[in-house]
Amino acid sequence: MVGASTQPGVPSLLRVLNDRSALELLLTDGAVTRAELGRRTGLSRVTASQALARLQARGLVQVVGSRSAGRGPNAELYAVCDDVGRVLGVDVRASGVGVSVSSVADETLASSWREATDGQNPIDLAIETIDEALGRAGVGIDDVLAAVVGVPGLVDPRNGDVGLSHDLAGAGAGVRAALEGALKMPVTLENDVNLAAIAEKELGAAADEADFVLVWIGAGVGMAVMVNGRLHRGATGAAGEIGYLPVPGVALPERVDQESEGAFQQLVGVPALAALADQHGLDVGRRDVAGVAGAVAYAAGGGNEAFLNELARRVALGVASVCAVLDPGLVVLSGETGLAGGAVLAEAVADHVERVAPVHPAVVVSAVGDRAVLNGANSRAVRAARRALLARLDDAADD
Repeated sequence: MVGASTQPGVPSLLRVLNDRSALELLLTDGAVTRAELGRRTGLSRVTASQALARLQARGLVQVVGSRSAGRGPNAELYAVCDDVGRVLGVDVRASGVGVSVSSVADETLASSWREATDGQNPIDLAIETIDEALGRAGVGIDDVLAAVVGVPGLVDPRNGDVGLSHDLAGAGAGVRAALEGALKMPVTLENDVNLAAIAEKELGAAADEADFVLVWIGAGVGMAVMVNGRLHRGATGAAGEIGYLPVPGVALPERVDQESEGAFQQLVGVPALAALADQHGLDVGRRDVAGVAGAVAYAAGGGNEAFLNELARRVALGVASVCAVLDPGLVVLSGETGLAGGAVLAEAVADHVERVAPVHPAVVVSAVGDRAVLNGANSRAVRAARRALLARLDDAADD
């Protein structure tokens, strides 16, 4: 009786496993012939043909062309259907919101950026920017399989919502619920610096590093920690909140819930660096992150070595503390200020770290640049969408 109840499920399960192998390969490698699919998955020619036929019947795969096979007729090329689903990557900042719309094959279809205006709710701005990007891509929200939103704040892994964010203070409580209510679909929130680290791992300077940290110095100060190729978020999502790191010469905060109250934030945040620029005779202009970044870029270009050296010394205090605990092989500098300093700032930080820390990691500037958060959000969304497509095949095993 046991054999009679379980045996009919075996062929169905094997079909699903074969279909998953074929679909995963098409998602990652793009268009292939039937023969190439068989070679790369280990499926026989007949089994590969059957899997492709089933995926075509489910509307997941289509013939997109042909390729010369030498003697005989050309071989048909198979790829994931272009309209099988879309993904959203969103970067919410104090200065504005960026949105990218991509296919599950990780092809960017459209993007939008909207500047924030005084008093505007950042979640309302995010929804407006999403609508604009979807319109440019010619798709609706019903076509979206996954949406990942990078936010400047602590995201609690226990509930997936924002636990603390000064930049989103005007959004009210329940950021994720507000986005999901407006978009009518599940939304994943992730700390923006964590997403920048994901992009750096997949596309940038940390591609060959399993253990590294990304230090973000911009409108806010933060850090992402990658251990054995995986993000370390901590029990409450607060791993990497380096702005609160105690550093020499700065008074410890009495209220950590106050903006810019963290000790390291007081040392390398926008107000502190604007004041430092004043001391060195640099014209910051508007005393915001763009003005500070401009001063740093000028100094890095040879305009003020003393200012750059003091900035590097300050950054190194935080980096050295992190290195003494985590011993990363690589430190990546990112954020508006970090990017403005470029390789010159990175080298100066490395020199200062070497003097005060027992370990001497390489220090480099981000290779991804200003789109790091958006690229990281898009990457996570693509992976989530692919899992959703593969789950459809798993459901077929239960039919």
